[in-house]
Amino acid sequence: MWKSDVDINQVVELRVKPNVYFGFGAIHKMEDIAKDMKSKGLDKILVVSGKNAYKSSGAWEVVEKALKNNGIEYTNYAEITPNPVADDVDAATKQGKEFGAKAVMGIGGGSPIDAAKSVAILLANEGKTARDLYEFKFTPEKAVPIVAINLTHGTGTETNRFAVVTIPETEYKPAIAYDCIYPSYSIDDPALMMNLSPEQTIYVSIDAVNHSIEAATTKVASPLSISTAKACIELVAKYLPIINKDPQNKEARYFLLYASVLGGVSFDNGLLHFTHALEHPLSGIKPKLSHGLGLAMILPAVVKYIYPVKAKTLASLFETIIPDLKGTPDEAEYAAKKVEEWLYSVGITKKLTDEGFSEADVEKLVNLTFETPSLGGLISIAPVDGTKEVVKAIFTESMHPYNK
Repeated sequence: MWKSDVDINQVVELRVKPNVYFGFGAIHKMEDIAKDMKSKGLDKILVVSGKNAYKSSGAWEVVEKALKNNGIEYTNYAEITPNPVADDVDAATKQGKEFGAKAVMGIGGGSPIDAAKSVAILLANEGKTARDLYEFKFTPEKAVPIVAINLTHGTGTETNRFAVVTIPETEYKPAIAYDCIYPSYSIDDPALMMNLSPEQTIYVSIDAVNHSIEAATTKVASPLSISTAKACIELVAKYLPIINKDPQNKEARYFLLYASVLGGVSFDNGLLHFTHALEHPLSGIKPKLSHGLGLAMILPAVVKYIYPVKAKTLASLFETIIPDLKGTPDEAEYAAKKVEEWLYSVGITKKLTDEGFSEADVEKLVNLTFETPSLGGLISIAPVDGTKEVVKAIFTESMHPYNK
């Protein structure tokens, strides 16, 4: 069904860039990575991580051994928090420069890896700061090599050229996308994700779903972004309920991670629009808000507003969760309600008011959406005109559930 939404006369760029070691046991490919790094003179590395997961997941034991076996010195900046801030990127960069780091490794979910990508740029661009980077005061063309060891099945950052960092004093949460921050080496090992908390498991999986829905419906969507999106959503729809009941189910972890990879490839090709552009102000204001939860709370309203112009594509994407869609514009409200029902069924029952937002915040959220560097670019490729009225409606309608 989605194929009829594709303009075969539009020339698109199909991106399939980094090689990713994938599957149970992939972390042990770190030995090969370390050997290759040493052969290229990359004998000093800055490791960027959060405080705990890089060790508790089991990743660090293998990584440290591989680095030592191959004579690679390391220093670890282990202070990255969810929704990383510019100050931590600058502090990690300072530590890396003082150490003489020739490469950067991010171990964790999207936050440590995005921070590592940012540091990699700053190490290669003397005198620049994280604020310079995320306020678009320069356009980087180089970065030191990046190793991405992913610990969640949602971000997709290990597969693509994107990174996000918050500037706390302005509450801006911009996104960057540069070819120089494609990871040189990536590892996706579901064994490292077996102990994700139930909430984190749900939130990261919904992040992958949002990557897919947006990438399949932008103005620059391609057959690759749509087909990978469809496969991602089908896998999450099948395996997220399984993992919710049986967190140690290895097959479910494997395929949720594969879904995340597909979502990452999808938005590397099709890019993103409303849901991510509108979520960034939410977690910019409330840094402790889980990114995946923020996305989930506004997704039904986004579906309602884009469905009339992308009905066939969305009906195809939602085939496994809303099988009775016909792909006609008049189904928009029904599709939005059914998406919300599905989110509730997998464990996401919150809306914006449950996280402390109110209608009084809508004006500020709208303004942040249009003021934050980079978010205007996402809005501009949404399938419908991204007017302030549309953005306001999405925020307002996301305060409370459609299904009351």
